[in-house]
Amino acid sequence: MRHVATLVIGMVLLVAGGQGGIRLLADHGNAGILARLPGGFPGRLGCFAPMAFAGAVLTARGGAHGR
Repeated sequence: MRHVATLVIGMVLLVAGGQGGIRLLADHGNAGILARLPGGFPGRLGCFAPMAFAGAVLTARGGAHGR
């Protein structure tokens, strides 16, 4: 059950970080869930990228242990 939770949390982070980063690159003014974050474009992109990376790592760990 713990591996399923890791997998689900990882997928949510991966989707949110990837989708938010792509949206921010396409339209610098559309920050999505990080709209209130100070730092402008670099600060927001600096949060979306690690979010997507952490999601990929958690998804890989949850998927590998579930076999």
